[in-house]
Amino acid sequence: MSQRKLRLGAFVMATGHHIAAWRHPGSQIDSGVNIDHYIEVAKTAERGLFDQVFVADSPGIWHRGDAESLSRQGRLSHFEPVTLWAALAAVTRHVGFVATASTTYEDPYLLARKFASLDHISKGRAAWNVVTTSATTVHGNFGIEAHPDPATRYERAHEFVDVVKGLWDSFDDDAFVRNRESGVYVDPERLHELNHVGKYFKVKGPLNIERPPQGYPVIVQAGSSEDGKELAAASAEAIFTAWTSLAEAQAFYRDVKGRLARYGRRPEQLLVLPGISPVIGRTEEEAQAKWAELQSLIHPSVGLATLEPFWPDDDLHRWDLDAPPPYYPELPAGVNSRAHVVIELARRERFTVRQLYEYLAGARGHWVVVGTPQTIADRMQEWFENGAADGFNVMPPVLPQSLDEFVDLVVPELQRRGLFRTAYEGRTLRENLGLERPESRYARQKKAA
Repeated sequence: MSQRKLRLGAFVMATGHHIAAWRHPGSQIDSGVNIDHYIEVAKTAERGLFDQVFVADSPGIWHRGDAESLSRQGRLSHFEPVTLWAALAAVTRHVGFVATASTTYEDPYLLARKFASLDHISKGRAAWNVVTTSATTVHGNFGIEAHPDPATRYERAHEFVDVVKGLWDSFDDDAFVRNRESGVYVDPERLHELNHVGKYFKVKGPLNIERPPQGYPVIVQAGSSEDGKELAAASAEAIFTAWTSLAEAQAFYRDVKGRLARYGRRPEQLLVLPGISPVIGRTEEEAQAKWAELQSLIHPSVGLATLEPFWPDDDLHRWDLDAPPPYYPELPAGVNSRAHVVIELARRERFTVRQLYEYLAGARGHWVVVGTPQTIADRMQEWFENGAADGFNVMPPVLPQSLDEFVDLVVPELQRRGLFRTAYEGRTLRENLGLERPESRYARQKKAA
């Protein structure tokens, strides 16, 4: 039996990842603002022994397109993730919580404080998904003239993460004495001002909350661009990524793991977790029928809105749905790594516009696997045992239905194969992921002196 175990996260997208999930009877139609729905999802993930639950987030509305597509969009209203996870921490004991927050549009002091608070509230189960925000429509919400270019965003992100980690180290682990007899509450020699002065930030510190239970909340990153991979190699402990073939996933795995050494890190210090969106049936026929039902719910205007980020300068509504999309002779500057993957996929597979948005409908270009629990487990095992993944970010197409099916049908199959845990190993998210607790920078300096 294999000693190495799969790491599993539940990537939650309100009603589900399929773009028409809100129309499906297996979804909770008002899930974006229904706390009881999220409580059910978190408890299901914990029942399935998942490491973590993750929600994506953006500092702006999730919509591009015309009024017709807006009227049919089921993802316009949703909770802010740190607030949500603080509530769910009170009704769970083991599962971790990954919240997205932007290094482009947030403040490092305030972010450090709220994630440290979440780690204390959850007793060591918090994680920060570091994003630079790719959406070009957000800047108007923050009073700036234009969305920063990718190079600037990633340069800022490196400094931002370093500042946040420094603030989390404001107090030594044993700084709080809390001795009633002596009257000493905190040892002032174990309190540190950061006094950071950099290109983008000037932050004095210290943070007004003690060091998080995990040392640092787990650092997660999502992105496959060169800048994204370099940020992950420097700072991340898990990376979410999107691939649809074993060969592509293996190449990415080798690439990002191979970058760690120049930052003084080991391969096991970064977990690679590709997205997988499983459509599960007890038979292959049932699984295919479920997929066909979901695809039939896509309205063309919503499908075209899904493609708009990849062709930002085109009027998509003039396209022939049953003809190929136009291809750029060269991709425009600033098009993100996901757009490269999608456009090259369309070109390679000779997709029509309709076929392309139907392909993306399930999980926006992540790996969709339609089949029985055994088929799903076979594919996951193949990637896990052949240098393509340390685990997976499971993306249920419909919530709560699809997550229930995964926990009830696929998790037992993975356990039978010795690939997945039968009980949680630790108390904190770090312990369950097999990640080390980071030492404070001041403790390291003291040792080196």
